[in-house]
Amino acid sequence: MRNRVFFPQAALDEWVANDRVDLSADELLIRAEGRKFRVVEAVRVLREVTDTNDPHDLVGTVKSKAYLAELGAEILEGSMIIGDNAYDIVPGFAGAPIGSFAEHLQGSPRTPSLNTDEELLAAFLSQPM
Repeated sequence: MRNRVFFPQAALDEWVANDRVDLSADELLIRAEGRKFRVVEAVRVLREVTDTNDPHDLVGTVKSKAYLAELGAEILEGSMIIGDNAYDIVPGFAGAPIGSFAEHLQGSPRTPSLNTDEELLAAFLSQPM
């Protein structure tokens, strides 16, 4: 299974403003490494707030906005309603690396100590904003 990662919208806004990433319609580029991710709008579902059953088992998951629209979700900033259920969410994008990490290494300005997408993302996230 390919690695997937969730990029919160607030973090993306800051990274774009600081010129650390480029975000196009369906692609995110981490500038320092030249690593690209295919992205779709998504939300991270934090909790169900009405203290009722979570009939779609959404709590603790990341789901695309397209999938949630099929369920009839109404999303506004950090909230989502589906039927009688209300959820706290984090809006953002779900991404998957484009190509393998080995393919990425063939044509990138590589940091020698990075050997996986996980290490690349950890190094990126540990840098000060």
